[in-house]
Amino acid sequence: MKFKETSLQGNYLIDLDLLEDERGFFARYFCEKEFSNVGLNTRWVQINNSMSCDVGTLRGLHFQCPPNAEVKLVRCIRGSIWDVVVDLRKASKTYGKWFGTTLSDKNRTMIYVPKGFAHGFVSLESDSEILYLVSDFYAPETEGTLIWNDPDVGIQWPMQPKVLSGKDLQGKLLRDIDPLGLD
Repeated sequence: MKFKETSLQGNYLIDLDLLEDERGFFARYFCEKEFSNVGLNTRWVQINNSMSCDVGTLRGLHFQCPPNAEVKLVRCIRGSIWDVVVDLRKASKTYGKWFGTTLSDKNRTMIYVPKGFAHGFVSLESDSEILYLVSDFYAPETEGTLIWNDPDVGIQWPMQPKVLSGKDLQGKLLRDIDPLGLD
């Protein structure tokens, strides 16, 4: 695997190291030793799968506060999404900054989302399917949502979202989020 830190502290893009032949390819999705060597999380308690039917479906920007703060490893396995993370850790030098990238079934790139980050995406194709590993169990009582269009964060989405859940429409502004130990 090839690990490349983004402009946000602790956030990585991970490309698979494909072993290809006439049959196709083989690659590791996860290797405890390689993740540990880079200092990344190696314990996953859930593997989640989501599918967005329509182009322009926005999911996020979600996060969980301690004691249930979670790390995510996200990959698009069908279609494509524009994935974005926002650093919510007030003590971080990249607090309030965002990073976005395209994940697709063609580039097979994964994004590593550390604890203390909000995460979301918009589907660029119909029936885009996402697989993600999560380091902590879902706990709705510690879940939060950063509003997708917070002017102070200034995310430059590649399109205007067309489909959003009620929860995502009710997200909070960054300045109104109590980090509850997200540092």
